[in-house]
Amino acid sequence: MPGRIEFLGKHTDYAGGRSLLCAIERGFCVVAASRSDTRIRVCDARTGEIAEGALDPRADGVAGHWSNYPLTVARRVGANFAAPLVGVDMAFASDLPIAAGISSSSALVVATFLVLSELNRLDSHAEYLRAIDGSEALAEYLGAVENGLDYRTLKGERGVGTFGGSEDHTAILCARRNALVQYSFCPVRHERTVSLPPDHVFVVATSGVVAEKTGAALESYNRLATLAREAAIQATAREGVTLGESLRSAGGEVASMIHAIRARTDDDARAATLAERARQFAIESDEIIPATSEALASGDLPALGALVDRSMLNAERMLHNQIPETVFLAHRARELGAVAASAFGAGFGGSVWALVPRDAADEFAARLGAEYRARFPNHGDLAETFVTGAGPAAMTVG
Repeated sequence: MPGRIEFLGKHTDYAGGRSLLCAIERGFCVVAASRSDTRIRVCDARTGEIAEGALDPRADGVAGHWSNYPLTVARRVGANFAAPLVGVDMAFASDLPIAAGISSSSALVVATFLVLSELNRLDSHAEYLRAIDGSEALAEYLGAVENGLDYRTLKGERGVGTFGGSEDHTAILCARRNALVQYSFCPVRHERTVSLPPDHVFVVATSGVVAEKTGAALESYNRLATLAREAAIQATAREGVTLGESLRSAGGEVASMIHAIRARTDDDARAATLAERARQFAIESDEIIPATSEALASGDLPALGALVDRSMLNAERMLHNQIPETVFLAHRARELGAVAASAFGAGFGGSVWALVPRDAADEFAARLGAEYRARFPNHGDLAETFVTGAGPAAMTVG
């Protein structure tokens, strides 16, 4: 069950935009066996910590603890699929940095569902067949499981507390080795697959600033989602629309969408905030990502670097979700010779990817990590750098 890199797509997926994604060569390994009851028992093989619950929508999880993710899945399976259901004994081990923006939480969500689905043959249930017609639909459903929303005919239950989308689940289930996949969202649609340069790999640098989606970080993350929804409503005067739909309603004209937002928002300061959020979305989703795919397809690496730099600058100045640590890592990576580099994930902590020549990757990772620890010594215990290619999607072994 791999982690993922969001190559581009900063806070675009839940707003009906695009993302460029890949899996990485790190993740979770999960083993499981069915039970004779409806209990779920999950063990972290590294620490020995155990979480227990049931396939029951009334079961509780603990917010801010890893157990909340598998138990949220258990609740939703119990609510969405008819009895008889069997529970599971499950153990996992992971080499993903935790709360580093690499999607460890969504990987655990996907892993738990795939285990329960396999042991209960959920894909033969009428409820599943009515709502889920392939890997992309499953990814969208699992995003809804995590954020607690309805998905087609499958009713929502309590999620984990985030107002997120389904790009993480899509990357985990639909990634292609040695390539980026370009998806649009709400609904999930594959647009293209573009190969990465075969002589380049990723260096991932974790900042050591925990990007756990709890407390203040959760509030900051959800604020960006809330702004996207409010901007869409103001742009169209309709409830339940996404920014992607709003932009299409405006004929793809960003200026027209911004004009509508400002015209319908009484408070000037709020109008400016919503306009900024909408502008970042439109530039990232409809300008930068398609141009980046074209630059990769044509082998134009200088253009690729400039486009990613623009995305990173917009994250700093429009999303306001970057911290000094991730800004340093991205900028320093470029100075050290990375073809492109960017923070990724929710922000407010997390990690940075850098695309570098394969034969220089180990030395690059060591130097970037050493310079980072010298600049931010308080994060030295949690910060790390590692090298990865674009890996395959989730798979069953054996």
